[in-house]
Amino acid sequence: MTDEMGVSKDKLLVILGLPRATIQRKVKKNQPLSAEESSRVLGIGRLIGQTQAMVETSGTPDGFDAATWVAQWLDQPLSALGGQRPAALMDTAEGQAIVSNMLSRTQSGAYA
Repeated sequence: MTDEMGVSKDKLLVILGLPRATIQRKVKKNQPLSAEESSRVLGIGRLIGQTQAMVETSGTPDGFDAATWVAQWLDQPLSALGGQRPAALMDTAEGQAIVSNMLSRTQSGAYA
């Protein structure tokens, strides 16, 4: 996922609020992520899929890289969030829902 998004593994872990040491330990011991950790990772995947679907609906998907766009968008301060970056909300299911809703509103022009 980090390659597709054009971000480092460390940056993605920060966005997801996952401690690097915990993830390294689980990888080393070949342990699965917890349900909460998995939910955070899946949330990024859903956001990328949502973005791709929005672009395909608009009729101009040629050359668009949803994963890279999402990574950049998550890192941009948004006035609708009081200057906070959407990435700051991606560490909880509630925050992911807010970010997803905000992305949908962006498509409609609500936060343009």
